[in-house]
Amino acid sequence: MIRFKSLGSGSSGNATVVQARGGTSVAHLLVDCGLGIRELDKRLRAAGMLADQIDAVFITHEHGDHIGCARALALRERIPVYMSEGTYAAIGEPDFEGLLRIACDGLAFEVGALQVRPLTVPHDAREPLQLTCTDGDTRLGVVTDLGHVTAHVMQELAGCATLLLECNHDEDMLRTSSYPPFLKRRVGGPYGHLANSAAAALAQSVLAAGGLRQVVAAHLSEQNNKPELARAALAQALGCGPGDVHVADGASGSGWLTA
Repeated sequence: MIRFKSLGSGSSGNATVVQARGGTSVAHLLVDCGLGIRELDKRLRAAGMLADQIDAVFITHEHGDHIGCARALALRERIPVYMSEGTYAAIGEPDFEGLLRIACDGLAFEVGALQVRPLTVPHDAREPLQLTCTDGDTRLGVVTDLGHVTAHVMQELAGCATLLLECNHDEDMLRTSSYPPFLKRRVGGPYGHLANSAAAALAQSVLAAGGLRQVVAAHLSEQNNKPELARAALAQALGCGPGDVHVADGASGSGWLTA
């Protein structure tokens, strides 16, 4: 069984715990670490966990709201950290004291009972990766920084039962926001962030492929989106009620959910 909990999702910091149980053992993967280490410890305690229970960290890309305290956490707890070669280069190739693991598109690795499969995505970073993971029974997809949906992304997400999916902005809110023009172009461009409408179309396609049961909206912009807009877009695509769509926010993330 896979359970997961967003500890926070948005420009203020991103981190998600994925838990897989195999027999009597439980494995924990931390996807992104974009918080200060004290704040991360605080949110882990609120989730009923301690940092020393984390078995591995996966960093999607080098932006500060995703990499945060990854190196400090890894060195303190002696936890392996997975990231792409491009991400490692972008952060200046710091010394991870033997704990660095290079991740590549399509090259799966195991964290206890969890098989993790990185996938390359279009985003304005050096070599960004998102991921799917499975315990052999259920597949969870995590795609929270995605400029546009590629055929490769669709192929990799097919068969997911749950998506933690970026719904960054409402297109009308972004267009009329106080953001300067260059930032509007970046956010709404092909290497920026996913609009509610694009996220809904992606969810609908994964649903049509079969197996999708739930979508959690993530990485919502505080200025250019509202939870009710993300819920409405996803609910229409999935044929469910808005109350059936969970939203992960920046301050508290989400509750524990079963994939």
